Amino acid sequence: MRNYASAQNIGGRSTQCDATAVRTAPDGTRAYALLDGIGSSSEIRDWTRQTAARLAARAARRGDAETALRSLYDELAADPDRQDIYLRRYMPCAAAVVAVAVPGRPLTVAWAGDSRAYLLRRGIVQRLTNDHNLRRVYPPTATFPDGGNRNVITSFLGSAFTDEETRSRFNHPAIESATEPVVDGDRLVLASDGAYEPHEEAGHDLVVELGYEPLAPAVAGFVDLAVRTARTARPEDEHHFVDNATALVADLTL
Repeated sequence: MRNYASAQNIGGRSTQCDATAVRTAPDGTRAYALLDGIGSSSEIRDWTRQTAARLAARAARRGDAETALRSLYDELAADPDRQDIYLRRYMPCAAAVVAVAVPGRPLTVAWAGDSRAYLLRRGIVQRLTNDHNLRRVYPPTATFPDGGNRNVITSFLGSAFTDEETRSRFNHPAIESATEPVVDGDRLVLASDGAYEPHEEAGHDLVVELGYEPLAPAVAGFVDLAVRTARTARPEDEHHFVDNATALVADLTL
């Protein structure tokens, strides 16, 4: 029986530019990938779908999230057009997060950008990722309560910057990773910012929204509520700014 489900809501955008992919290796290793395309066009949509599938397939084969993401990141960065300071701005890119579950081993997660991974465990939400955005670079303070712009991301799949270059600019590497032992009953959540931000800003509890229902209705309800919540928070003439919302949820077993 399939242990995962994903759902999307286009929000107010013209094109759905998020994508998810799941791939399973012969030994039972399973990789879950989510990409949030930067921009809104058919070119970005197609590239994001293809690249999500590539990332998930590579992660399932290699059995490690960071190794797979770093390999694909470096491969894309080597493209001469992405090395060109003028051409790179026209190349499709995406925030990316990938998680790999290998039977009998800890879960590995890697990311570049602000798409997130969470674990829901016994009624508690554990966030596994740390956003690559200006809010992280410039955290809220007493004199700067809003901090940096959370919608300006500081790393992404398709960037040509190395770890060292990214760290020198933003005090974090281009790719980060985490490892977490799996407990029976864990539920993995991957989410684009269009899915998690409205819930976070409204103070919604992820366990309530995603922790109890069967996978398919839970994830569908999660993204639809994210879009409804984002629309409610804006005047009607700004509804076209409401972002794509995408999430992938999987029940993990030992």
